[in-house]
Amino acid sequence: MPSTSHLDGVFDALANEHRREIIHALSLQPRSISELAYERGLSLPAIHRHIKALEEADMIVRKKVGRTNFLALNRKPLRNLQDWVRQFHPYWGSETETLDNYVEHLSRHQTDNEEQQ
Repeated sequence: MPSTSHLDGVFDALANEHRREIIHALSLQPRSISELAYERGLSLPAIHRHIKALEEADMIVRKKVGRTNFLALNRKPLRNLQDWVRQFHPYWGSETETLDNYVEHLSRHQTDNEEQQ
């Protein structure tokens, strides 16, 4: 199970729509920072703030070729996030099914207690 501090960084990074768009774009292919900025209509200072947040979460890797910085997706943090979410899979059903079952259980338990008194 991944450490919660690493997941906190991933959740923080993914909390922003522009960063989610960047992650999606990089999941398809590496891109330069200027390409990412242009595709999203962001200024270079704005894209650099998003890139910094993604780098701090270890979600992207950077390689400089000449004067151009290229970025690629680091898939490991997303796999860790997927593993964390997967732990809840056995409990998934419909939202009401789980709540209805719990309320029914409480109701039966309360009825049994009242009958015993």
